[in-house]
Amino acid sequence: MVGYDPKPDGRNNTKFQVAVAGSVSGLVTRALISPFDVIKIRFQLQHERLSRSDPNAKYHGILQASRQILQEEGLTAFWKGHIPAQILSIGYGAVQFLSFEMLTELVHRGSVYDAREFSVHFVCGGLAACMATLTVHPVDVLRTRFAAQGEPKVYNTLRHAVGTMYRSEGPQVFYKGLAPTLIAIFPYAGLQFSCYSSLKHLYKWAMPAEGKKNENLQNLLCGSGAGVISKTLTYPLDLFKKRLQVGGFEHARAAFGQVHRYKGLRDCAKQVLQKEGALGFFKGLSPSLLKAALSTGFMFFWYEFFCNVFHCMNRTASQR
Repeated sequence: MVGYDPKPDGRNNTKFQVAVAGSVSGLVTRALISPFDVIKIRFQLQHERLSRSDPNAKYHGILQASRQILQEEGLTAFWKGHIPAQILSIGYGAVQFLSFEMLTELVHRGSVYDAREFSVHFVCGGLAACMATLTVHPVDVLRTRFAAQGEPKVYNTLRHAVGTMYRSEGPQVFYKGLAPTLIAIFPYAGLQFSCYSSLKHLYKWAMPAEGKKNENLQNLLCGSGAGVISKTLTYPLDLFKKRLQVGGFEHARAAFGQVHRYKGLRDCAKQVLQKEGALGFFKGLSPSLLKAALSTGFMFFWYEFFCNVFHCMNRTASQR
């Protein structure tokens, strides 16, 4: 179970073990889904329609984009910005899961609410994600810049990127897109945790005979379902975040088509609606859903897996 479990036979992992499980979960998941993330970001930042009928569109489909990126930039392009992305994933996973465990335990001990309720998981999941976001947002901006740049590269190394961005745009550049990020991450993560818990209960109700026999598969499937639901409902805010994060970086985007400047979240939403239509809010949704299904599924799968490993280690140690 993800979150505090008041049952006497629940997992007794330490806070450190929870943080480690969250970090390793983030690390493994990021390495596996990085190519989908790069394609998703390219789609989100393209102002032209994702259609063959638009002659100015650089990308118009997942397979076409994959082939073009591979031909023009090589296989390593699918892991552009991977180092800052891994730093992001490791830090984010540790803070998010540790905060979630602590918040659900606080609710159980300090209120009349059941720590396993949908609403509790939604609020605690959203708050935990906001804490994690505030911690690692500068790294997320760096990851987006690396993934968004074409050839020739504007930033050669992580150190070069930090120095160049700080000198040319000031320290506030590392928190570009923070407002839409926090607005989007609360419901997104809240739905991830609450839907994951609800889908697990539904799975056990629909297939009670399975029991613990296929618990790993159950965690993977329920995590994937939670990822698809949460991403679909909050996707436009993710698109706004990406557009705002590359503000001031337009010269590196010239090779990918049109570039626009935005004054803020409201202006970004207004321009997207006026110039790209309502469907513009969902550019890159297909690779994003694929990525969300895989990333959320793997995130909960690996987190539960390592928590169970630590639980077995603790139980073995206590029996000696």
